[in-house]
Amino acid sequence: MSTKFKKSEELLKIVETVIPLGSQTFSKSKVNYPFGVSPYFAKKAKGAYLWDVDDNKYVDYISSLLSVTLGYADEDVNKAVAAQLELGSIFSIASELEYEVGKAICEMVPCAEMVRFGKNGSDATAGAVRLARAVTKRDDVIVCGYHGWQDWYIGSTTRNLGVPKATSDLTHTFQYNDISSLEEQFKKLQGKVAAVVMEPTNVYPPAEGFLQQVKDLAHKNGALLIFDETITGFRFAKGGAQELYGVTPDLATFGKGLANGFPLSAIAGKREYMKLMEEVFFSFTFGGDTLSLAASKANLIKLNTQPILESIHNYGNQVIDQLVKKISDHQLDEFFEVKGHPAWSFLIFKEQKQLDGMELTTLMVQEMLDQGLIYLGTHNMNYCHREAEIKQLMNGYDVFFSKVNEALKKGNISSLLNCKPLVPLFKVR
Repeated sequence: MSTKFKKSEELLKIVETVIPLGSQTFSKSKVNYPFGVSPYFAKKAKGAYLWDVDDNKYVDYISSLLSVTLGYADEDVNKAVAAQLELGSIFSIASELEYEVGKAICEMVPCAEMVRFGKNGSDATAGAVRLARAVTKRDDVIVCGYHGWQDWYIGSTTRNLGVPKATSDLTHTFQYNDISSLEEQFKKLQGKVAAVVMEPTNVYPPAEGFLQQVKDLAHKNGALLIFDETITGFRFAKGGAQELYGVTPDLATFGKGLANGFPLSAIAGKREYMKLMEEVFFSFTFGGDTLSLAASKANLIKLNTQPILESIHNYGNQVIDQLVKKISDHQLDEFFEVKGHPAWSFLIFKEQKQLDGMELTTLMVQEMLDQGLIYLGTHNMNYCHREAEIKQLMNGYDVFFSKVNEALKKGNISSLLNCKPLVPLFKVR
């Protein structure tokens, strides 16, 4: 047992007797954090920093899976939530906050004429698919990207345990930036497709005209276009990727960036479709909880009145530029490249035969944690990431890249690991 993570590791053994994996989220568990070199439980977080239960301090580049845009424990959001708490967190009828936040979304998002709220991004994407099926009276769905844990989507991945085959068979995939792969699916599923559901961008930006081609093809075949903007919404632009790239879907789903870490998601779209939500059963006891709505209202006000996204994009570009240089300085261009948007960029491992991919991932997490960085290969920027935090990130990369070069000289990574290698979860991007 490591001294640095003594309390975390002791707590994990206890927690696992009650909580499978010791966490509510795969991405926050030992699936991503190798035992012996990782913390498992957070004590607090503020701004760009997180402290674990052993009082180790980290610069956090995960931003709670991109759900934190302003920074942890933002004072304006906290004040709004505290004030609402005095009035009540949930009522027996709706609150005016539902309208206020819904109206703000409609004013910001191009496709939004009406809005319904959920709690997680998975709620919203599943609700949008149900709505599309109701509108089109069709069952099949074509997807590209990651869209949550519910049966309709996860059944199409390798993490499909417990999903009925009949449900899995209704979901089909196509390749990003490859319009021919979508055309092939429509040919095979002629007259059966209710919707195309896609992340408008993730690792790679859309090729010129690609998103418009997807929209045109979907409409030509009588299907709705749904953009899953759980990540891109209120992060890539105030109106999401649809504003950034100038292509308006029929429906869009939002989550992570909506309330700066408070649980809230939304389906937004054209009135002619959204009105059917009066009949489609999408109903939550906590869908209109006022604390998350108050947080969202404060968050959206700040996004509209302060240079939040401009700052995130500025410092995100600095991360990309400096990291590209670091890769070159360490003569590792053969192994790594940087992709993505400044608000959400990726260190990409290029295909090569010299180093094992999962061992390399494990080494990366191990060394970054040792350098005081909560990091899993992406730069999930928030408003509190500035020069000092970027400098610490780059220092971490110097250490990691030096270890990679050491591994190349030795011909293996395993001798540099202080833990067992991670195993893959599943890959959709």
